[in-house]
Amino acid sequence: MSKSNFGTIGTETVDLFTLKNTHGMQVSITNFGGIITALEVPDKHGVTANVVAGLSNLSDYINDDACFGAIVGPYANRIGNKGFWLDGRFFSLHNNEGDNTLHSSVAGVHKKLWHATPICTADEASVKLATTSQDKEGGFPGNLEITATYTLNNHNELRLLLEATTDQATPVSLTGHSYFNLAGRGTAMSHTLMLKAEHFLPVDTALIPEQTPAHVADSPFDFRQPRAIGGQIEAAHPQLKLGNGYDHTFVIPDVYRNGNMPIATVTEPYSGRILELFTTSPGVQFYSANYLSGCGPNRQGEYYQDREAFALEPQQFPDAPNQPAFPNPVLRPGEKYENQIVYKFSTL
Repeated sequence: MSKSNFGTIGTETVDLFTLKNTHGMQVSITNFGGIITALEVPDKHGVTANVVAGLSNLSDYINDDACFGAIVGPYANRIGNKGFWLDGRFFSLHNNEGDNTLHSSVAGVHKKLWHATPICTADEASVKLATTSQDKEGGFPGNLEITATYTLNNHNELRLLLEATTDQATPVSLTGHSYFNLAGRGTAMSHTLMLKAEHFLPVDTALIPEQTPAHVADSPFDFRQPRAIGGQIEAAHPQLKLGNGYDHTFVIPDVYRNGNMPIATVTEPYSGRILELFTTSPGVQFYSANYLSGCGPNRQGEYYQDREAFALEPQQFPDAPNQPAFPNPVLRPGEKYENQIVYKFSTL
């Protein structure tokens, strides 16, 4: 592990931690937003490339609206209705997308400077990040103590453990928001995705989920067998039109929520890189980067194009604070929130 200066925010120094393993894989993480700025992974020939989309410097990340590589919360994704009811009280949220609060708006932890603690053992290297979401910040109740621990091991696994405790009842959904391109550049639509979900959440015109999950069978949302991400993305399906592509939560079957079996497997045929995703969350948001155009520049000075990457974000269901039929997202005093995410890399 190494540590370097990534810039300053006011009088505060921002750090960049680089973790390396014995197989040529390395990840760079900054304590601003818990952002993964780079993730170098070998291909089938042993040639490494950065497989996550990122920006050129700290200033770009500070001004970024796309959450490149960041930890998002205290509630990832969308909450509609300008807020939510909890224990007989309405909590009005700061909205940043019409009547929606997206990625917690001004309360978003992706814009916080986290306290970082590096941890090294013989077999793995970790960075433990910690921050606090203050009571009423962005409208959310409770002082929420959050930790995010990144760990790289010699099995080419990057683990992310997200934990939180609170002093008041509050909804919590934390996740990682990296955009992946296993080829290192170019379109991600030729990547092959297998997503072991039988249902997804249809959305309305505001991209808020409807109450009843839909079966993926006989639709462009059926990735139970491997298929190219872009294979049916232009199909005349009303849900694809609403999201301008995939921007939907897939329901994770309970059998895949033990962290031992991958819910998703992505393969890039030319490099041979394979990404397996493990999680304990009830849902995973699949986003085909439909509005990435113009974001950047990256470290090569280039600007991104739509669908040049994809995101798989394990999380609670969007708008669950307003939808009692969804898995309960409320964390209460004395309880502990936990979301375990593993990104495991291999080759064909």
